[in-house]
Amino acid sequence: MAVLVKAFGENPWRDDEPLECEMVVPETLDTSTFTFRAPSGAWFNYRPGQFVTLDLPLPGGNLQRTYTISSSPSRPLSISVTVKAQPGSIGGRWMLDHLRPGMRLKAFGPAGIFSFVQHEAPKYLFISAGSGITPMMSMATWAWDSGEMPDIVFVHAARAPGDIIFRQRLEGMADRVPGLQLRFTVEESDPFRSWHGYRGRLNQIMLGLMAPDYLEREVFCCGPEPFMQAVRDMLIALGYDMDRYHQESFGAPIRNQAETPVLDDLVPDQESAAQVTFEMSGVTANCAQADTVLAVAKANGLNIPSGCTFGLCGTCKIKKTAGEVHMVHNGGITDEDIEDGYILACCSHPIGAVSVEV
Repeated sequence: MAVLVKAFGENPWRDDEPLECEMVVPETLDTSTFTFRAPSGAWFNYRPGQFVTLDLPLPGGNLQRTYTISSSPSRPLSISVTVKAQPGSIGGRWMLDHLRPGMRLKAFGPAGIFSFVQHEAPKYLFISAGSGITPMMSMATWAWDSGEMPDIVFVHAARAPGDIIFRQRLEGMADRVPGLQLRFTVEESDPFRSWHGYRGRLNQIMLGLMAPDYLEREVFCCGPEPFMQAVRDMLIALGYDMDRYHQESFGAPIRNQAETPVLDDLVPDQESAAQVTFEMSGVTANCAQADTVLAVAKANGLNIPSGCTFGLCGTCKIKKTAGEVHMVHNGGITDEDIEDGYILACCSHPIGAVSVEV
């Protein structure tokens, strides 16, 4: 073992050496993990959550694509990326169809600042969707290999149970350490297999059940852009300290602190003026952005039927005819209804002047 440690210290992998594919492991029907080693025997040193850029030799010319490392630097003999067949994908599709053991690729990196080792905290909340699970797997493996009991709530959203990448591996880890708590939610069940986890789109109520102490946890999020936007809106509405929120974008991975984008999320402000016109009642009321349409209606003697008051039941659905609202709901309205101009009065905040059919 002493010889291996010395070799690691003296011979770290550098990106002027190609990577050789050693193994291809299917994860789901449309996802595989590609494991690489250095031909020289060099070991890999990186932070869990970082990414590499692969130079893919496509027939029409080389194509560079960035992939998060799904393996952990605590296992430095190899490095792995996990690729899901995305609609319209060129690089990922080529890897799944053509990349096989023995082939060598040029690679650049590792790079990136999305890593929980740079944000030490007593408790973490990982939130991911689809292939956004890859950096979370790297970080969870690092925590497992560290020898210290982790305190991680790992939330993942997928289309169906069979689409949960790394499910068996994560469950094997969680079965042995109580500090790794898995919380999966799916949109639909697999045929002929029962599902006992959460069902539906991740929402505020679900998050409160999955991680009741979410306000105390450092949050790391990765997934499609609309998913991450929904998570941010949810956390802002719940009063979370967004200085403790971190995310990674597959569309534009961040290489250093200078590239970190400013997340200009809308936060309804008590000091910003707004106005709601209730067309059928002939009432126009001044209010603040932080007020809900339902609260404004009640304050002006109008009755909008309501039930749960937190965007779950859909009882307060009304038609918006003009203006914009900021709505963070819990599944009480469909995307089709939203496209048709409907809102839930209990969780919609007027931005400027808004008109509704009430």
